[in-house]
Amino acid sequence: MSRHQKRLSVPDSWPVERKTATYTVKARAGPHGEEGVPLLIVLRDVLGYVDSKKEAMYATNEGNVLVNGEPVSDVRRPIGMFDILGFEEREEFYRVFPDEGGRLALTPIEEGDADGKLGKIADKRQVPGGETQLQLHDGRNLRVDDGTQYSPGDSVVIDWDNEILAHFVYEEGALITAVQGQHAGDIGRVEEILSLI
Repeated sequence: MSRHQKRLSVPDSWPVERKTATYTVKARAGPHGEEGVPLLIVLRDVLGYVDSKKEAMYATNEGNVLVNGEPVSDVRRPIGMFDILGFEEREEFYRVFPDEGGRLALTPIEEGDADGKLGKIADKRQVPGGETQLQLHDGRNLRVDDGTQYSPGDSVVIDWDNEILAHFVYEEGALITAVQGQHAGDIGRVEEILSLI
């Protein structure tokens, strides 16, 4: 496995200039798969808070950068859709969201809105003990006592203790945001759900 990432071959969602240099930093394995953007790119290329990897490592080692409520020290940690970034010293908080071109962008939010993360239910299954396990889009798993009210395609807001704060059903009339394709970043409502069977 290569330790380097060429700029020309990064996913379209990465907010990097492709022709300014040959290489950029490669994300470590983690949530969001190959679409995850290394934290260093967010700090250096998007926000402009640091000028180098060394400065980014210093900032993260000081515990000044929070991802989903937890301090992170790895500048190659992948950042992806709906993650919450916090900079408590600056009193700045952001939600990762797609812009109109499909690239990941940072949307400023209030501190009170930074205590939970939106997640799409990708799958659900019964587990031993009678509980239901919900698998979210970023690989996170939740266990709930009663899974009958949840379905793949629904979305939930969870806090940093994995407690569900809100549940949004995927149904006709539901408000949605496109996260991939030519309409990435567009907001609309579900008009009709077609079965593929």
